[in-house]
Parts: sequence; C-alpha cells; structure tokens
Amino acid sequence: MIHVAIADDQLLFRKGMMAIVNGFENIQITLEADNGRSLLDALQTADPMPNVVLLDLSMPELNGVETTKQIHKLYPNLKVIILSVYGEDRFVTHLMDLGVNAYLFKNVEPVEVERAIRDVVEKEFYFNEAFLTAMKNRMSVRKPRRLLTEALPTILTARETEVLDLICKQRTAPEIADQLCLSIRTVDGHRANLLEKTGARNTAGLVIFAIKNGLLDPANLL
Repeated sequence: MIHVAIADDQLLFRKGMMAIVNGFENIQITLEADNGRSLLDALQTADPMPNVVLLDLSMPELNGVETTKQIHKLYPNLKVIILSVYGEDRFVTHLMDLGVNAYLFKNVEPVEVERAIRDVVEKEFYFNEAFLTAMKNRMSVRKPRRLLTEALPTILTARETEVLDLICKQRTAPEIADQLCLSIRTVDGHRANLLEKTGARNTAGLVIFAIKNGLLDPANLL
C-alpha cells in the first residue's frame, strides 16, 4: 500500500483529489491538510508515515516552496509531487531544481496522477511532457554548462557514468544492478557518490544535472 498525504487550501479540489486517489489500487490518502504548516504539524505524529505528498504550490501560512524545503530537511525520504496551475517554464524548472520528485498541473487526467505517484515511489521521479518542454525551453535560452563534460574523467568514474546513464533512462536500482552485474548495495553506493559529486538532492536532481550539462537530451525522456 502506498500512503499519500495531500496539502491544498482549496477544499473542493482537495476532497475531489482524495476521492480520485483513493480509487487507485493499493494507494490511499491517509493525511490531509489545508496548508504547509498544518501538513508539517500532522507529519510529526503521522501513522503511517506517508510515502508521497501531493503539495499545492500556492497556500497560506506556508507555501509549497517553503514546505518542500522543510520536508527535505525533516523527512528526506518523503517524495514530493507539486500540484500547480502555474505553467511558466521558470516555475517548473525552479521547483525541479529545488528537489521535488514531480510537477503536475491541476488539470491533468487522473491516470497521470496515478502514474506520477507510482513512479516517484519506484523510481524517485516522474517527468511529464510539460516538464521536459520547460527544460528544453530554458536550455535553449541559457547555454548548457559544460563543466561536467569537460572534466568528466576526473569528476565521475566510468562506472558512475554508466549508473548515471541508466538512472536517466528511469531504471530502478535492481534493474541497474542486474544490467551491470552489481549488487543493489553497490548501485546505491554509486548513486550516493553521484549525489555528492553533483550536489543533487535526489534522483530527479541527477537527471536535471545531466540535462543541464549536456549529457542528456530531454527529448529522450519522452
């Protein structure tokens, strides 16, 4: 069972989303809040602890950005899916840079919400066409940094580069271990090294880092 929390100050939307999500197989919303502050208070005594939180970007008291920062600090294993009406590229890329695991517009189909929840639990990130389009648009106006590609041999080992490539292809740790004939623990070790070397917060951050440094074409994620 995947346990989900939701924080949104619009009561009708929140209740409607709860009804939709609770209709998914083996997914249940076990915690609801009307703002970020209330969510953080509720998480202190949550039982069970949610695996994923559906987080509105615009909320009173504590908005989605500040709530995400606190979640990363206090609950690093909690996956964050932002729900927003804002479609501007700068909003999308900023939130992904911040370390959220997915960014969904509030008008998406229920099937995409379900896919996003399952993907962030299994693969730690879900990138939809809206995000990938935003990344391509941002990269077209800002020349991609070449820091990593210029000094690749000294920054990443050959094995870390292989692991990063498979992470970008949305392979899970067991799948990577099987393909490279490694133990899952070794794969996790390489992932930890990648996070440290790139400064990424999570797997989604590693993919964004690869895109920004010209190691991955966003179109290849579609």
